[in-house]
Amino acid sequence: MKHVISGVAKFQREVFPEREKHFQKLATGQNPEVLFITCADSRIDPNLVTQTDPGELFICRNAGNVVPPHSNATGGMTASIEFAVAALGVTHIVVCGHTDCGAMKGAINPDALDKLPHVKDWLGHCRAATEVVAEKHGCDLCLDHLDEVTEENIVLQLQHLRTHPAVAAKLATKQVELHGWMYDIETGEVLCYNEAETKFEPMNERYAKLFATKAAVRA
Repeated sequence: MKHVISGVAKFQREVFPEREKHFQKLATGQNPEVLFITCADSRIDPNLVTQTDPGELFICRNAGNVVPPHSNATGGMTASIEFAVAALGVTHIVVCGHTDCGAMKGAINPDALDKLPHVKDWLGHCRAATEVVAEKHGCDLCLDHLDEVTEENIVLQLQHLRTHPAVAAKLATKQVELHGWMYDIETGEVLCYNEAETKFEPMNERYAKLFATKAAVRA
């Protein structure tokens, strides 16, 4: 904890003064472009990975980057998604999973979570992902299937997002775009879901037009 407290002191002493104008602007409101839903895993830092500043991402984190399907029962994720889309007007939603995900390990072996009943119940929102992978392989799942389950879970949570009224409305009018990302902790690579091809591919392939536009601007 000492290094955390020291970090706050360093931020106030060295970082904040250099960016005081930016924080003064943020003090009166926010206007993020992206709702970024990712895992609560301590190894994931959305702003570091995306190289974004405070105010650019509206971040929601939980075990397994789960988006519960919409229901009449209000929960933290449901309320946050509604607020980001309907009130803040984000235009992009990213669901970002990652390698070596403990939540996905739990989803693969839910019996190991008997002493963590709330975690076990929460990961019930990932069950369709494990069932899909098990069906494809025709066998019981093990850690060899971890990355595949993680990717399938990203796709599942994108499907769940579409059940939320605020998201569905903006998708229907093409005011929101959904993105599924898989972040590799060891290599820094980000694979992105190509819905048309139903597969994950390198970011420069998934967003080839965007990369080409940026290259043209630099030229």
